[in-house]
Amino acid sequence: MKKTIAIDMDGVIADIDTHFINWYERDYGIKVLPENILGLTTAEAFPDGAVRKFVYTPGFFLTAPVMPGAVEALKTLSESFEIYIVSAAVEFPQSLSEKLQWLNINFPFITWKNIVFCGDKSIINTDFMIDDMIHNLDTFKGETLMFNSIFNYNHNHHRRVHNWQEVVELMKEKA
Repeated sequence: MKKTIAIDMDGVIADIDTHFINWYERDYGIKVLPENILGLTTAEAFPDGAVRKFVYTPGFFLTAPVMPGAVEALKTLSESFEIYIVSAAVEFPQSLSEKLQWLNINFPFITWKNIVFCGDKSIINTDFMIDDMIHNLDTFKGETLMFNSIFNYNHNHHRRVHNWQEVVELMKEKA
């Protein structure tokens, strides 16, 4: 039986950091450099309620760029692991259909049976979790990998992975 991996969507396979930066420049005319917002919250990095506005805007989740290397990495990992895409999408109910469409377009090899939309990821019971949000990793009972993000820059109590190539190399040892 294959070991299981829960993989977060936003910030792990969908490049939400870059998406926020691009939409903020588009809507507010201000170019934000990633190195200038390291360790800030999204509200600090993008003031005036911009993030909240974006996540409630139709098309935001559907147009998020794919994280570099994610498609190839998930195909590789799925040879040795059972992969589940997990997203706390219920927080933004209008995102549910967009996230499902996005997954079907960008990760068509992940079946609907392996997609979990929830509110609280502490219910997830896989062997591994790859996420960028500290609170999801802190409540997870299995082994955690913290996917590098501008917004988790100041946290170091989970094993940090910087890209998908690093994840694949590390998970080869765990298979």
